[in-house]
Amino acid sequence: MQLWTGLGNPGPQYAMHRHNIGFMAVDAIAEVHGFAAPKRAFQGWIQEGRIGTQKILLLKPGTYMNESGRSVGEAMRFYKLTPADVTVLHDELDLAPFKLKMKTGGGHAGHNGLRSTDAHIGPDFRRIRLGIGHPGHKDRVSPYVLGNFAKAELDDLTDLLGAVAAEAPWLAAGDDVRFMNEVARRMG
Repeated sequence: MQLWTGLGNPGPQYAMHRHNIGFMAVDAIAEVHGFAAPKRAFQGWIQEGRIGTQKILLLKPGTYMNESGRSVGEAMRFYKLTPADVTVLHDELDLAPFKLKMKTGGGHAGHNGLRSTDAHIGPDFRRIRLGIGHPGHKDRVSPYVLGNFAKAELDDLTDLLGAVAAEAPWLAAGDDVRFMNEVARRMG
């Protein structure tokens, strides 16, 4: 069993924020792979499903970004999982818009959702970094990440979310390199 967590802030007013791309990715995976309807659990929403031979739990913490780790830790402990079973999908300022990179472990680079998750389960979880680009100056970061994607970005956003969902079987199988390559190929 694997726990895939999308990071974001709950509520319709945040739905299209750049900071919520992790929520968007989890929603796309659930839709494409026919996951069960979300249920309230672990201070968030959880959906169960299968991708290939793997049972996958999709989690969207309802705790707001800064407390995401509480929800992730609670679900991980309930299902007796380890950090190695956890994948976190999140926005990444230091990556060009709509690019994807993955890594296991590492720092939080000031990302409050990662900082919280790290505090609750340790750093040794898999991270899917979804590029949102940087606004150019640190004083503009907060309004940028808490702002909606621009209309001109929506096609690229849709393409990235579709690619992540379509190539999720590679992720479920643990072939991170193939997952990254196939998403990049689709984004061409």
